[in-house]
Amino acid sequence: MKKTRKMIVCMSYAALCVALAFLLPFITGNNRQLGNMLSLMHIPVFLCGLICGPVWGGVVGFVSPLFRTLLVGMPPFPAVAVPMAFELLAYGIISGVFNRFVFKKLKYPIGLYLSLIVAMILGRLVGGGVQFIMAGINNTTYSFGAMWTAYFATALPGIALHIVVVPLLVMALRRAKLTIEE
Repeated sequence: MKKTRKMIVCMSYAALCVALAFLLPFITGNNRQLGNMLSLMHIPVFLCGLICGPVWGGVVGFVSPLFRTLLVGMPPFPAVAVPMAFELLAYGIISGVFNRFVFKKLKYPIGLYLSLIVAMILGRLVGGGVQFIMAGINNTTYSFGAMWTAYFATALPGIALHIVVVPLLVMALRRAKLTIEE
C-alpha cells in the first residue's frame, strides 16, 4: 500500500510539474532572451527531481520542453527544444540521484543545495554536449564560447533565482509535510 501511495503522489507531482513547466514561461511573455536568462521551465523539473526522485524528475524534464513545443511552438524545435529536453532530463535525474543517494547523509539543507548545484552544472554540460552533437550532424559550428555564453553567462540570473527559490520551495513543502520521505 505504501508503494502504491508513493507512486500516486509522485505521478500527481509530476503532472503538476509538467503543467508548471508549461505555464511558467508565459511569465516572460515568450520573450526568448528573458526566458533564457530566467529559465523558469527548469524550476518544476528541479522540484520534481528533488521531491520524487530521479525517474520522475527525468521524465518531467524530458517531456516538458517537447510538450510545450508541440502545443505553443516554443522553445523552437529542434534547435532549442531537443538540447533543452536532454538538459532538463539530466537536471531531473541528477538532482534526484544526488539528493536521494549521494548527499543524503549531509545535514539538511546542505545536501539539497549541493544536489541542486551539481545538477545545474552537469545538466548544462549535457545540454551543451547535445548542441555540439547537433552542430556536427548539421555540419555547422558550435564553439565552446557559444556554449559557455548560452548555458552559463546568459543564464546567471536564472542560476541565482534557482539557487534561492528551489530550495525554499522544497523546504516549505517539506515543512508542510507535502513531500515523500524515504
